[in-house]
Amino acid sequence: MSHPSSLIVLHAHPDDESIFTGATIRRAADAGVRVVVISATSGEAGEPQVSLAAGETLRQRRVTELERACEVLGAARLVLLGYLDSGAHLGPYPAGSLGAARVSEVAGRVERVVREENASALVYYDRRGIYGHVDHVQVHRVGQLVARWTGITGYQATVDRQQLRRGPYHVVQHAAGDDRRIGVSSHRVSCTVEASTTELLAKMAAMSAHASQIGPRWLDPSRFATGYGREWFVRQGGPGLVDALSTARPVPAGRPG
Repeated sequence: MSHPSSLIVLHAHPDDESIFTGATIRRAADAGVRVVVISATSGEAGEPQVSLAAGETLRQRRVTELERACEVLGAARLVLLGYLDSGAHLGPYPAGSLGAARVSEVAGRVERVVREENASALVYYDRRGIYGHVDHVQVHRVGQLVARWTGITGYQATVDRQQLRRGPYHVVQHAAGDDRRIGVSSHRVSCTVEASTTELLAKMAAMSAHASQIGPRWLDPSRFATGYGREWFVRQGGPGLVDALSTARPVPAGRPG
């Protein structure tokens, strides 16, 4: 079944959807847009910050967390591509991992979702995958290919490098270590979604759902808005859905949903 207004949001691992696009997803959902989140991996290579239940795998925990976060953000559908998390290293990457996958194969699977949903826009990552992780770079390559094949507007989720340095320590800076090439320069940002109070609370709740990866240090209410209240995109193609969301009046605080 096709939908007149659909947004596909493609990410590498569970929690990326909340960190980089949580407010945008919530705003789109509240505006009546059907949002489909695609997670290429289940984040098996992450380091758990909490104890797992007896017999529970990290994959199971992270998928459960992702399902809860998507519910909080209002996503209508979650698609798991099932590739293994490649891990934060330079390779070689094991068979079945996203790092080892053929880009055209992954893109073909994402393209099917785009066409099923009659999507008008696709979110993926900037050229360096925001901070250089191989799975994020693969998502960029896949997104570029799918946008070209389908002709829809592509939005590269990124971070504003200058804004990031001025704000409180961000979880992506922790992930990137001493890499100072995170994101893009301010002049390259095409559109910015400024979270309303309602959207910010939804984003915080979604990030909190990923407790196995995101601890309390990243969720300080006194600093959260400064660190996570903006989401940045580099557009590929003509103005489209995310441009409209970035200039739209946010849903008033207290609206149900």
